[in-house]
Amino acid sequence: MTRIRGTGQEPCGALLGAGWWGVAALVSPLLRMNLRRRARHGKEIVACLPQRRGMPGQPRPPGPLIWLHASSVGENVAIVPVIGQLLATDPSLHVLVTTGTVTGAEVLLTRVAALPGHARVIQQFAPLDVPRWVRRFVRFWHPDAAALVESELWPNLIAACRQQRIPLALVNGRMSDRSLAGWRRARCLLRRMLSAFGWVMARSMEDAERLRRGGASHIDLVADLKDAALPLPCDPAMLATLRHRLAGRPVWIAASTHPGEDATIMAAAGLIRQAVPDALALIIPRHPARGVEIASMAGAAIPRRALDQWPDMDDGVWICDTLGETGLFYSLGAPVVLGNSLPGCAGGGHNPTEPARMGCPIASGPQTANFRQAYTRLGHGARCVSTAHDIAAWIIPLLQQPDTARALGDQARRLAAPDPEVACQVARALRALGGM
Repeated sequence: MTRIRGTGQEPCGALLGAGWWGVAALVSPLLRMNLRRRARHGKEIVACLPQRRGMPGQPRPPGPLIWLHASSVGENVAIVPVIGQLLATDPSLHVLVTTGTVTGAEVLLTRVAALPGHARVIQQFAPLDVPRWVRRFVRFWHPDAAALVESELWPNLIAACRQQRIPLALVNGRMSDRSLAGWRRARCLLRRMLSAFGWVMARSMEDAERLRRGGASHIDLVADLKDAALPLPCDPAMLATLRHRLAGRPVWIAASTHPGEDATIMAAAGLIRQAVPDALALIIPRHPARGVEIASMAGAAIPRRALDQWPDMDDGVWICDTLGETGLFYSLGAPVVLGNSLPGCAGGGHNPTEPARMGCPIASGPQTANFRQAYTRLGHGARCVSTAHDIAAWIIPLLQQPDTARALGDQARRLAAPDPEVACQVARALRALGGM
C-alpha cells in the first residue's frame, strides 16, 4: 500500500475546485436544455430526467446502503459480481447503483435480475456534476459508503461526499497516460479528488502508478474487476433458433465495432468469401444505432437483426444491431475480431475476456491500451491483425479447420477463467469502509 504525505497543494486544489463549482453552476441551464435534447434522441429517458438533477426516483430504504456509480455498459457489467457479494453477505443491505447511459442501465437491470436478493438493488441515473444537483442527491440517499468505478472523477460529486462525511472508494481505478497529461494544468485539483478516496483499487500496476502520481494515497488492491465477471447471458431457446437458422454455415464475428473500422471489416468479409463461399460475417456494432450506417456502406441490401431479418445463403454479412445479445452470438464459439482496435478508429480496444470465456478464438487490432492487462493474460491466445488481409489470413484457416478453431477457443476459455475472489475482496473492502 502506497502512502503520500501532504503536498502543500491543498489551497490550489480548493481554488480550482471553486472554479469548477462556479462554471458548473453557471452552465446548469444549458445542461437542462441538453438533457431534453438527448431525451428527444433516445439518449435519456424523459421520466428519469429529474434524476439527472439529483431528484430521487423512489424513497430511500431503511438500513445500510452502499452506492456504486458505474457510467456505461462495461463498468456496469464489471460490478455485478460485487453487487452479488454485497447482497449475499448482509440481508439488510441495499445497493444503490447509478448509471450514466440508458444502455448501461438496461444492461445492469438485466444482469442484476439473476442475482439472489436483486429486489434490494436500486437503479438511478447519476446526477450531472452541478453543485446543487449532486448535493441534493447525496443528502437524500446518504449512503454508508460510496464507490466510483474506473475513471468517474467528478469534482462536485466528490466534494459533496466529503462534506457529508461519506467514505469514498475508487474501484477498478483507471488512468491512462493521456488522461494524466490532460490534468497537468489542474494537477492539484486531481490530487484533491484522488486524496478523498479512503480505499483505491487500481486496474493494473500501470494504472496504480499513474493514480499514485496523480495523488491517490490508499492503493490497497491491484486487480481487474472484469476478471471476476461471469460469461455473458444467452437465451438457450434463441441460441437453438440461431443455430437452426444458420444451418451449420461457417461463421465469424466482428464485435464491438466503431466508426473507422467498417470498411476494413467489409473488405475482409469479401476476401474470406472468396476462399470460403458460404462464410458469414456477423458484425456487432458497439452502438446498435450504427446498424443503419453500416448497412448503407455496402451499397446492397444487408440483413439486420434489429429489423428481425435473417441471412440467407447469398448474404455474406449479417448486421447484429440489437442490445444485449452479444452473449448469444459469442455462444456460437466462432472466431471473434474485437473492434475499437483497428487502424482508422479512435482505438483503445474492448474486453477480450468476454468472448474468450465463451470459447471463441480471439483477434484484435493493435490499439488495445485500455485492456493491456487482459491481453497480456491471454498471451499468444489472442492474434493481432491490422488489415483486411490480416483478418482474412487468420479467419480462413479457422473456418476450414473447425477442430483447430475449437482448440483455440478452449485455450482462450482456460486462460480467461473468472476469479471470483476479486469481487469478494472489493465487497469486503466496501463494507469495511462503511463500518459494516
